[in-house]
Amino acid sequence: MEPIQNATVYIVDDDASVRDALAWLLRSRRLPSESFDSAEAFDARISGAFQVKSPSCVLLDVRMAGLSGLAMFEKLIGYGLQPTLPVIFLTGHADVPTAVDAVKRGAFDFCEKPFSDNALVDRIEQALKRSAAALAQHHESTSLQARLDGLTERERDVMRLVVEGLPNKLVADQLDISVRTVEVHRARVFDKMAVKSAVELANLLRNL
Repeated sequence: MEPIQNATVYIVDDDASVRDALAWLLRSRRLPSESFDSAEAFDARISGAFQVKSPSCVLLDVRMAGLSGLAMFEKLIGYGLQPTLPVIFLTGHADVPTAVDAVKRGAFDFCEKPFSDNALVDRIEQALKRSAAALAQHHESTSLQARLDGLTERERDVMRLVVEGLPNKLVADQLDISVRTVEVHRARVFDKMAVKSAVELANLLRNL
C-alpha cells in the first residue's frame, strides 16, 4: 500500500524500547512518527492552538506512569481532536476490557501486546485514511460556512425559499419584492455558493 502523504503517527509510551521499536517499524513502512515518553509530554505538544492539518493518528499506551492513556484519550475528546486524530490503544492482556470500552467511546481500535507488526501497520494505515477523510470533511464544512457567511441577509432570505422549492413568483410575493429582484438575488446566491441549481444548493446545505 502506498504511504499516505504528509502523515504523522504519534507514539505515546513510557517504555523506551517500545517507542524505539515502533518508530523503527514505521520508518520501515515510510510512515513518519513523533515519540513521547509520557502522556503529559504529548499533551504539551497538542494542547493550546494545535490543529490536525494532515492525516495523523496516535499509538497510545493504556498504562503509563502519571497521566494514563485513558485519561489522555479523554483530553483528546475534550480538545475536539476526534475523529481527525484517531487513537489506537496499545494494551496488555489485563487491559483489554478497558481498551474495548475506549473503542466504544470513539477510539479507533486497540492492539494487544505483543502485537503483529503487519496487523498493527494495517490498522495504522486505516486510521490515517479515516483521519484524511475527516480532515477533508472538515475543510468542506469550513469552506461552505465561509460561503454562507458571504451572503447578504436578503440573499439568505431568497436562498431559504428557493431551497424550499418555491418558484421566483412566490418568493417575490413572500418577500414583497419584484420577480426581477428575486432573479438577481438568486443568481448571486448560486454564484457565491458555487452551484448551478436549487437542487444542487439543497444537497450542499445538507452537509452542514
